[in-house]
Amino acid sequence: KSVEVDKNLKDIRPYIAAFVAKGKKIDEPALVDLIQSQEKLCGNYGSKRKTIAMGVYREDIIKYPVRYSAADPDKTRFTPLGLEKELSLRGILAEHPKGVEFGSIVKNFPAYPFLTDSQGEVLSFPPIINSARLGAVEVGDSNLFIELTGTDIDTLLLACSVMACDLADAGYTIEPVTVNYQYDTPYGRNITTPFYFQSPVKLDLASAVKMLGQSITADEATKAIGRMGNPVAVDKEHLVLTPPEFRNDFMHPVDVIEEIVMGRGLKSFEAVMPEDFTVGRLSPQEEFSRKAREIMTGMGFQEMIYNYLGSKKDIVDRMKTSGDDVIQISNPMTENYEIVRNSIIPNLLGSEAVSANAVYPHKIFESGKIARKDHADNYGSVTKNHIAFLVADREIGFNDASALVSGLFFYLGREYTLAPLSDPRFIQGRSARIMLGKNPVGVMGEIHPEVLEAWNIVMPVTAAEIDLDAVRLGN
Repeated sequence: KSVEVDKNLKDIRPYIAAFVAKGKKIDEPALVDLIQSQEKLCGNYGSKRKTIAMGVYREDIIKYPVRYSAADPDKTRFTPLGLEKELSLRGILAEHPKGVEFGSIVKNFPAYPFLTDSQGEVLSFPPIINSARLGAVEVGDSNLFIELTGTDIDTLLLACSVMACDLADAGYTIEPVTVNYQYDTPYGRNITTPFYFQSPVKLDLASAVKMLGQSITADEATKAIGRMGNPVAVDKEHLVLTPPEFRNDFMHPVDVIEEIVMGRGLKSFEAVMPEDFTVGRLSPQEEFSRKAREIMTGMGFQEMIYNYLGSKKDIVDRMKTSGDDVIQISNPMTENYEIVRNSIIPNLLGSEAVSANAVYPHKIFESGKIARKDHADNYGSVTKNHIAFLVADREIGFNDASALVSGLFFYLGREYTLAPLSDPRFIQGRSARIMLGKNPVGVMGEIHPEVLEAWNIVMPVTAAEIDLDAVRLGN
């Protein structure tokens, strides 16, 4: 059993993994559980199908080899699951609900990923939708063909192993499928999946003793790690952990020490009182931030608290900015937390976008941290304490925002001036840069209609964001 991969997919959606699950008829609860596992795996770990998409098919009527090809989006047609008419691949992106939801993943490519068997029967249009025949798994089917496509081979292989282990635990017999590529991959041109790719992790026992603060023997450590379901061996003064097929989170020996702690149980470690004496107090930054929050609350604003991580869609795309200064997470678990925010305003607009039914005016603010790239800094980035507010109302305008900024600076005891501002987030001529002496410390103005439209906000909005650290220091 094999999958043949078209060479033209290398720059589109290059990787695929597959296996067969046999030997047990699927009932209604098991089918619901399988679909839920598929959606969770692809939606969260797979970044809403961008890096992983999964399909389940009726294996009995598939003729091998399965062909994973790059298809013409206009000439290639089939009947997708949930519809009773044939559509072209491009038509599916426009008319099918799943095409509308996930079409942005592939729509800009000259050819689209396409799965068929050796007889030309369509399995699916990954990562969008299965076919109405081979892809319509029903209660009573006992042999399943599972495939996963994606853009990162390690992520894909791990997801494949997770699903194979899940179905094996449910009582199925797992049969491998060989994937034959016409181009090089990190693991060669012929990969039999599920494929074990994880590397063993070696831990120096002395390092574990030092970090844990307690003496622990190799036998105790081995038993603790074993309780967590991890194979481990002793090599002189080292422990060598072999990660299970469904885990790829052992990046460092410290991760093995964590397994020891969980395997032994936290209660097995004696509590130790700190030997150092320190005096706790609020930092000057926190005191100044609290003062600013009290002022905003006194002016009738409601305080919000947000995550510091967000999606590129919210922080960059919807704000119509370049994103040149944003800090990206190298291995995000989900695209909702792939970027460290460089501004609080996107968070405030996100709240406003879901508050159309609340009584106007809406007045919200947050005081928190932002981070951005800064090549002049030793670490290449800076973290700042900012405060930002948003007001939404039918008649709100620049003068209202200016009055609120004036009130905040008055009670903070600072003098400021305004300078022209060119910022795609704001309307040109109805926005300004806030200056403290010759130094910019913030921005304010009316949010641009294109930004409001991207957030589906229909009411006029003004906003301001101020660098509290710069204001506190007077520069």
